[in-house]
Amino acid sequence: MDRRAFIGTVAGALLAAPLAVGAQQAGRVWRIGYIDVSDDAKRYEAILQRLRELGYLEGRNLITERRYSEGQAERFPQFAAELVRLKVDVIIVITTPAALAVKRATTTIPIVFPTAIDPVGAGVISSLARPGGNITGLTTQSPDLVAKRLQLLKEAIPHLSRVAVLWNASNPANAGPWREAQDAARALGVALLSQEVRGPADFERVFAVMARERPDGLLFIRDGLTLQHGAQVVDFVTRKAIPSMFEGSELAAAGGLMSYEANVADLLRRGAILVDKILKGATPGDLPFERPTKFELVINLKTAKALGLTIPPSLLQRADQVIE
Repeated sequence: MDRRAFIGTVAGALLAAPLAVGAQQAGRVWRIGYIDVSDDAKRYEAILQRLRELGYLEGRNLITERRYSEGQAERFPQFAAELVRLKVDVIIVITTPAALAVKRATTTIPIVFPTAIDPVGAGVISSLARPGGNITGLTTQSPDLVAKRLQLLKEAIPHLSRVAVLWNASNPANAGPWREAQDAARALGVALLSQEVRGPADFERVFAVMARERPDGLLFIRDGLTLQHGAQVVDFVTRKAIPSMFEGSELAAAGGLMSYEANVADLLRRGAILVDKILKGATPGDLPFERPTKFELVINLKTAKALGLTIPPSLLQRADQVIE
């Protein structure tokens, strides 16, 4: 059996004593499925910590079945089928291809998608207000969020005229952010250089193109695939001295110039609350998809200095974190 695909399966004995306040149906052990692109402890722990606070404890009244694709999206249908056979109570998905695979596999097991990019445009749900079916969750996007990233990059680099956009074109959820980037670029008078990836093998190819084209900046559109290769992207823009705007504070901290994003940890914790509501009897399709309420602007001043850039004081004052 593939250890990386099945790592994290946890079983526990049930205690007779009452459990923490919040977990329902004393004496029941809940089984939750979890599908992600990689074994990212921070993402899973954010959900698990909130579930603990709500009274769901691994080894007592909670079993988790975790599956990781390691960048191989073709594994999602297999994972979905496995979790359906296990008759889990809820399935948590972290990326759109996984959500679509699970949606095809079951119309009855509740699905919680706390990090959706464009769930309506990707065909995961029919509307944010009334998702319908067996799916609910949260979206990482709010109106004009991609445009805001490009605007902030332009504010940091007034001479910005050509921007490479690194995005996963095989993920249907990214079509909306790509259109938004195009609209924002026209408004700002910036030309975009689309750098499409569809799998792990594509990154070296787009790096070669960007090294040849020498764009003034890089706009990173985050999803499971691009995030998994984020360290490679940071290493590339560092070596080639390309100013970068990421969706991911960890990538700015690793050497990218800037990051502006919804607070993902907050979304994941709120996703755990949706899981709790469902286990208490709520119908997922009646729970509206929620938008982000917390955003973070991170500026790596050390990287700016290495690039020879002077970040405007007005921009630094708006930053939630400045890395020096």
